[in-house]
Amino acid sequence: MQLYVTDHSPFARIARIVRRERGLEGQVDEVTAVTRTPNSSYYRINPSGRVPYLTVGNGDGVEGSQPVCYFLDHLDGAPKMDAPAGDAGLAHRRLEEYARSVMDGVSVWLRELRRSPDDRSLVTIEHERQRFGRLIDFWENEIGHPFMQARQLNMPQLTLACALLLEEWYPGLFWRSSHPRLAAWVDTYAVRPSFVATRPLEKIKV
Repeated sequence: MQLYVTDHSPFARIARIVRRERGLEGQVDEVTAVTRTPNSSYYRINPSGRVPYLTVGNGDGVEGSQPVCYFLDHLDGAPKMDAPAGDAGLAHRRLEEYARSVMDGVSVWLRELRRSPDDRSLVTIEHERQRFGRLIDFWENEIGHPFMQARQLNMPQLTLACALLLEEWYPGLFWRSSHPRLAAWVDTYAVRPSFVATRPLEKIKV
């Protein structure tokens, strides 16, 4: 199997971390995809051109961080990152979606900042900046939830940590000083070997 990723995709980073946390390096090769490039050979593998993308045999593939991580976590038949059953599973998924909202919004924000100044949407940037502020306030209070403090890495933790660590790509988010609990929490993930191994090679220039 091959896991197609790019260095600057936080969504791909989630899958890259699951690959390492689940000890799948010998089963799943990590391949850098060439995206946002006309006529890239990657488009013959995955016509959407998005990452992460996992080839699973017989020409089939799985796209998107959630299904890819689900597939990787279930490879050995003993998943460790699944949502539990019942009401606990609903709470698990609720937190994962709020974490994904942080990642989605900041990704849009950074995408705008990478455009030339004449092409940027100031309305979009301001909308995402304000949404980020609301979500960071939410998470400062919510980070004490048992799922976010669990010792076994789960998808809400992984998604939120990768979203907050977008500051490694772009150190202009400026959220830490007013959210000390959240900053202390994410710092415990930043030093995990799987996170260290997937840090971006370069910061985003804006």
